[in-house]
Amino acid sequence: MADPSAPPPALPGSFRLWAWFLLLALLAFTFICEIMLGSVKLSASEVFSALFGGDVETRTRVLVMDYRLPRALTALLAGAALSVGGLQMQTLFRNPLADPYVLGISAGASLGVAFVMLGTGVGLGLADLGLMGHAGVVLAASLGAGAIFALVWFVSRRMRNYAAILVLGLMLGYLVSSIVSVLIHFSIPEQVQEFFMWGSGTFSKVTWSQLPVFAPAIGVGLLVAMYAAKPLNALLLGENYARSLGLNVSRARQVVMASAALLSGTVTAYCGPIGFVGIAVPHLARGIFRTTNHVALIPATALLGSSAALIFDLAAQLPGQQYSLPLSATTALLGAPVVIWVILRRRPEGSA
Repeated sequence: MADPSAPPPALPGSFRLWAWFLLLALLAFTFICEIMLGSVKLSASEVFSALFGGDVETRTRVLVMDYRLPRALTALLAGAALSVGGLQMQTLFRNPLADPYVLGISAGASLGVAFVMLGTGVGLGLADLGLMGHAGVVLAASLGAGAIFALVWFVSRRMRNYAAILVLGLMLGYLVSSIVSVLIHFSIPEQVQEFFMWGSGTFSKVTWSQLPVFAPAIGVGLLVAMYAAKPLNALLLGENYARSLGLNVSRARQVVMASAALLSGTVTAYCGPIGFVGIAVPHLARGIFRTTNHVALIPATALLGSSAALIFDLAAQLPGQQYSLPLSATTALLGAPVVIWVILRRRPEGSA
């Protein structure tokens, strides 16, 4: 699994059917567990009664409908978005360690949030404009992510070198991180703590009033990703071969980048930066299906990513405890071994 562009042999169709069934079953199981488990454990009958209007205590219905169900839906959508975005970036840049934030989207979102939360320390005072609160943070993160992507998009239209685009995204990330560091230096501890809490990531901030924006944005990004599945397959064979098939390589690249930016930018704006999901899950999906056909890989990666995000969030909640871990800690703890395994599996340059 060293290179996304090296297709391993396909497995028999019967196994693929079982793989799809298992992915759906895993998603259903983790979704129910996300609602049942937490600081207060609920039984399956209580959950189903609360979901479908049965006889259940008011506090249980409120806990399920107003807190745990939106959180579970957010995790499901965010996991699918980050995983598919990571798959697209790994294929586009032919880099097995690329993730959906490789274009600097996360750094741009962090900069927008930093200006709101930390800007008063250097006299910017954006918080005084009424931008504090979760809605203001979402707006600031969206604007920051959009600004960075617009710059990368502008440059990519005039540049055919994938490596140069990748380096540009990384350099913008470093530049933005340095600006954030300056803002942190001039901020008071309370502001810094608030910013770091946002940077830890969470699925609990998205409410029912925000889901009508969050969910369609993710849906559009996933639909665009499916539209770009066949162009991605062609790009695996090389640009020259893709052009011989009649593919407009520049346009395909821009569509893929736009899809990945929409997916990662939306998740970051609403949930904060969430790492490792976009790197690890695509490799797991390739390992299960033994294919690089994106028509199958994209939905498989989305399903597996949703389950992974639910598992990560469930682990972060420490069911039965009155406190929880930062989401970014659990994604790193469980996702990093997969990335390490990918690195160790890579063949040295020039090896047979």
